[in-house]
Amino acid sequence: MNRLGRGHRDKLQQFMTITGASEKMAHQYLKTSEWSIEGALNFFYSQPQVKSSADKKRLEELYNRYKDPYCDMIMADGISLLCNDIQVDPQDIVMLVVSWHMGAATMCEFSKQEFISGLQSLGVDSLDKFREKIPFMRDELKDEHKFREIYNFAFDWAKEKGQKSLALDTAIGMWQLLFAEKDWPLVDHWCQFLQARHNKAISRDTWAQLLEFSRSVEPALSNYDAEGAWPYLIDEFVEFLTENGIVQHK
Repeated sequence: MNRLGRGHRDKLQQFMTITGASEKMAHQYLKTSEWSIEGALNFFYSQPQVKSSADKKRLEELYNRYKDPYCDMIMADGISLLCNDIQVDPQDIVMLVVSWHMGAATMCEFSKQEFISGLQSLGVDSLDKFREKIPFMRDELKDEHKFREIYNFAFDWAKEKGQKSLALDTAIGMWQLLFAEKDWPLVDHWCQFLQARHNKAISRDTWAQLLEFSRSVEPALSNYDAEGAWPYLIDEFVEFLTENGIVQHK
């Protein structure tokens, strides 16, 4: 281990700090991942033994710190305190990733099971480890498969309890947050179009299809197929873009 270069030693220390793994285990995961810290962490957290690395007593203490005094849940005030403790803005998209890891059913709420099992899956049992994990969770948004999972998760997470559709204002806020990560240049036009022409709640199908549209259709609409199986709302959006001279599409 002492023969490692400074860069490798730094990665070794970072991996050990984040995961709580031994030096030997850290070296094994990093070597297997060709010294990619992100690859090593992904590999480590895909293993079934990771949950045991989080101390359940510490997790209980963390939960009790944020639990609402009037119910057995972490509510908005507790999440605000958690964000302050881990030095993250409550509006930061990484909190959506945190909620995804926890399998949270509702925005601004964590049940005890969601909170504890989510942190177990991340190998987190202290605020220091939580803070160390933030860059890893940000990097997950760069993974196309994970981004799709987080995007689809956001629909149920953000909608009101008992509703099948997502309120328009909420959907617009979520789209602006999510697509800021992907630099989709049409997102603001999409939101303007919805407010001008649609002004209704967003269905699950529209939510899912917009991600496919943003990924498969060029911003200039050069490969847009009017005969394709897009929802009518996306077809109307294309008309909106061309009618207003935003995109020149033939």
